[in-house]
Order: sequence, then structure tokens, then C-alpha cells
Amino acid sequence: MTRPARRHWAVVPAAGVGRRMGGAVPKQYLNLHGRPVIDHTLRTLVEHPRIARVIVAVSATDAWWSGTAYAEHPRVQRVAGGKERADSVLNGLLALQGEADAMDWVLVHDAARPCLHRSDLDRLLQALAGHPVGGLLAIPLSDTIKRADPADRVLETVPREQLWRAFTPQMFRYAALLKALESAREGGLLVTDESGAMELSGAAPLLIAGRSDNIKITSPEDLVLAGFLLERQGRG
Repeated sequence: MTRPARRHWAVVPAAGVGRRMGGAVPKQYLNLHGRPVIDHTLRTLVEHPRIARVIVAVSATDAWWSGTAYAEHPRVQRVAGGKERADSVLNGLLALQGEADAMDWVLVHDAARPCLHRSDLDRLLQALAGHPVGGLLAIPLSDTIKRADPADRVLETVPREQLWRAFTPQMFRYAALLKALESAREGGLLVTDESGAMELSGAAPLLIAGRSDNIKITSPEDLVLAGFLLERQGRG
């Protein structure tokens, strides 16, 4: 008997306010080459032929989403965001109940990562195709790492071997990720990414080496850098 093909869904949590940017407009809606940051983010996901739909979780008081390029796109669905990132992702997963199969894949990607390259997305899908758990894009640390005390004095130099910077997309089986996020919330545990929730459930996600230009915009300097990187990718 032929195993049914697993579909791929994407969830983009976009309800954050981006406090570190210091402006009135959330960072996902800041201007980047004449378009909101989130337009560049969604483009790579929406244009990929293996992603069935993109679920975008935005705040109930969001005043900017309706002006984006993908607000009315047939393969993009808006859902209500939550207080924390994990809440927004969980709302996105719940919107797929009754449609997504338990073993389907869900890719969660930061709204403020507009420089995701198609080659990284392809690499993630290929590397995890037969994996029982899933995994995430990441890069090994190359900088020297220092641990500090509360007064910002160096306590020690931390060996960087086997240390990685976690990126997105992070890709896991639908039912397993839904259960992991629900369990974390029921236990009062704050998880900052989907891999963290899966780790708490006892799973061991796979790290997939990606491109270093898949940056997350968290400061005004990052917005400038993202513009430069998009130009280098031919997407300026």
C-alpha cells in the first residue's frame, strides 16, 4: 500500500510589537525596499510549490496587515495572534485541525526573517523528509563565547564546539508539535521556539546547517543589513 504524501504547512507568528526597534510600527511592517518586511518573508514561503498554505498569526489590533501584498492571497490565512510567540504558533496549528494530517509537516518561520533563501528551504525539506521528529535551520557558532556575571564581568570562556545558533524555519510533524506546545502551556513553561517545545517532550530535533544571511531583524542596524542581503540575493 502506498503511503500518502505528506503535505507541508507554514505558520508565521507575526503578532509581536518589536520593542527593541523602538518605533511605533512593528518590525514586520517596516519598509524594506519599498515593501513591508513581512512581504519579503512570505514571498519565499508562498512561492514554494510544496507548501500548501501559509498561516499568519497577527494581533487583533493589527492596523497594518491589510496593506500587505499577501493579505488577500488565496494560499495565505490570517488567524489571531497570542500574547507570546508560542501562543500565536498554537493558534496557527489549531486553525489547521480537521485539515492537516497528524504526520503532515509544519514549518514555523519568523515574520522578521525576510532573507530566507529558497535553497535553505529546499535543504530543510529534503533533509527532514524521512525524519521521525523534524528539525531546524541553524549555524554552528564561530565567535568566542563569554559567560558574564550580573555586573557584566567575564566569568568564563564557554567552549563553542557543538553550539549552534537556532534559525527558522523549524519543521515538525503536525500532531507532535501541537501536543508539545499544548503540554508546555499547560505546564506553565515558556518556550522561545518550537524546537524548545519538542525538546521538553523528549524529542531530539535535527540541526540543518543553513545560510548565515537568514538574519532576524531585531534592531535598526539589522534592517539596513537585510536590505543589503536582499540585494545580494537578487531580491532587492
